[in-house]
Amino acid sequence: MTTVTQAAGGSHSPTPQSRGGVGQSVRDSLVVAKRNLIRMLRIPEVVIFGLIQPIMFVVLFTYVFGGSINIPGAPIGDAQAYHEFLMAGIFAQTVTFATAGAGAGIADDMHKGLIDRFRSLPMSRGAVLTGRTLADLVQTALTLVVLAVVALLIGWRTHENIAEVLAGFALLLLLGYAFSWIGALIGLSVRTPEAATSGGLIWLFPLTFISNAFVPIDGMPPFLQHVAEWNPFSATVAAARELFGNIPAGVPKSVTGAWPMEHPVLASVIWSVLIIAVFRGLAVRKYRSATA
Repeated sequence: MTTVTQAAGGSHSPTPQSRGGVGQSVRDSLVVAKRNLIRMLRIPEVVIFGLIQPIMFVVLFTYVFGGSINIPGAPIGDAQAYHEFLMAGIFAQTVTFATAGAGAGIADDMHKGLIDRFRSLPMSRGAVLTGRTLADLVQTALTLVVLAVVALLIGWRTHENIAEVLAGFALLLLLGYAFSWIGALIGLSVRTPEAATSGGLIWLFPLTFISNAFVPIDGMPPFLQHVAEWNPFSATVAAARELFGNIPAGVPKSVTGAWPMEHPVLASVIWSVLIIAVFRGLAVRKYRSATA
């Protein structure tokens, strides 16, 4: 009589282990980023619609409000002064509103089971989120290029050297990358892409409008002045204006003497790095628990 021996542990296949090392993590992240960029190219309407909204904001704010908002230090009704004041705010709004798209994309991948497929591969766990945020950063950079061309066509000008102008755009992209990690956390925390889009936008509107982006802070109530000047969004807008040379001569940087407005470039870097450090850690932790 033949004795059949069965494995005590059953026939379950082992779960692939992620490969370690910083180099491997970087390579995995770039592979995922490439996948997302290819996907964006195959769905060009996503990129096109992403360009239409900021262009509409530029045109509407420029021609509807341009002659009615007075900028401190500029002649009353000077539309050109408002053009230069406005564009840093529009640029910053554009990079932060990409947060909703990042969250929706990750939620969509979760909903379709793509994340489970990534999980079955021997790859760095954080690479899935890092690759997605890097791809969103590339898309945001392309959007900024197009938006800058539109801004130049309607009269926006910079008054500093090219190095400082590029530094201003770099700070804007750093802020956009930081906020994409907030979007990633939201995308991992909801059940559908629709919920991620709503959740990614609902908090952005007060953040961007209670700021120095579209109107001078000195016209706000005192409480909102403090909120606006300590808003990380405001710090990046102020830093971009300073680096673009879009602040009229003799205009005080701060209404209340807040440190972020007195040192906007440094404050912008600190805020963005802090947001990345906090929300990347939370997003990766959420990703690991969601796919465990």
